[in-house]
Amino acid sequence: MRIICQRLRRGEDLLGRIQEIADQESLGLAVVLSAVGCVSRVRLRDASGVTVREVEEPCEIVSVQGTVSARRCHLHAAFSKEDLSTIGGHLLEGCIVNTTCELVLAETEEWCCDVEQDPQTGYDEIVFLRR
Repeated sequence: MRIICQRLRRGEDLLGRIQEIADQESLGLAVVLSAVGCVSRVRLRDASGVTVREVEEPCEIVSVQGTVSARRCHLHAAFSKEDLSTIGGHLLEGCIVNTTCELVLAETEEWCCDVEQDPQTGYDEIVFLRR
């Protein structure tokens, strides 16, 4: 297993930067081990696949999890708002790092992934491949 540690900085897009790291590191298949920090703006999609929610206030990153590769990032996230309530869902571009995000990724050496169109879901879905 290979570990990648990066500090994301103020103004960077959380999802966009993770995808850049995946591209730069040529990740075959990784997971988020840890993402600690805060954002100034949250942008998530709910389970319907349609509704996008935005929060325009400083929020703590409570959790980020999912699969990361140079082919595709599929991440879910939870954020704690100023009143300590939480919001979570499918991470979209537009979540902007406020002060910092300490990101730790773990890449598996045994697996990689690709994507293919799934006629049942209508989405490009992950296909896990043994190396």
